[in-house]
Amino acid sequence: MNHLIPLDNLVAALSRLPGIGRRTAERMAMALVQDSKGLMRILANALLEADDGIANCDRCGNVTLADLNPCELCTRHRKDAHILCVVESPADIMKIEESGGFLGRYHALMGRLSPMHGTGAADLRVDQLLGRLADENISEVLIALGTDVESDATASYLNEVLSNRDVKVSRIAFGLPAGSAIEYSDSATLAKAIKGRQEFG
Repeated sequence: MNHLIPLDNLVAALSRLPGIGRRTAERMAMALVQDSKGLMRILANALLEADDGIANCDRCGNVTLADLNPCELCTRHRKDAHILCVVESPADIMKIEESGGFLGRYHALMGRLSPMHGTGAADLRVDQLLGRLADENISEVLIALGTDVESDATASYLNEVLSNRDVKVSRIAFGLPAGSAIEYSDSATLAKAIKGRQEFG
């Protein structure tokens, strides 16, 4: 029925969000159209405001205010500014910043190599990464990607691309989550934890 096309369009748009399947999108859409408190307009206005006021940093790819570009992480003093942490997305930058364990600069690739999804090296921000090495006097590139097959392939590709550059290439250690026991760990995680062991003290 033609009069339900706007609802279908809403469901289709919501289902494009990560982690939102068709059924969840349908429930969300129905909740929005049935809401009597104006949630639909509140959400629409918030989306438009975010679209106008939020951008990705031209330098590192992090989320920033549209009128603050490059972002604060790129412009303020950082203790380890000569170290560049390469991540998959801005969400990873936020997570690492929350940990307080890194005080260098960041570079979001905006994806990872994924032949199944048609994402190749040209789709990632690798050229921008290489440009930053000399421009920002980077001495170390820390690759902070996941442990799945696609992330491993991306990390290996970056290592190869950076191998002929005058820069140290490192990768974050992988191991057991805090508060976890060995008996609950999978073999791959356990193997990486042993391989990435560090000296006491």
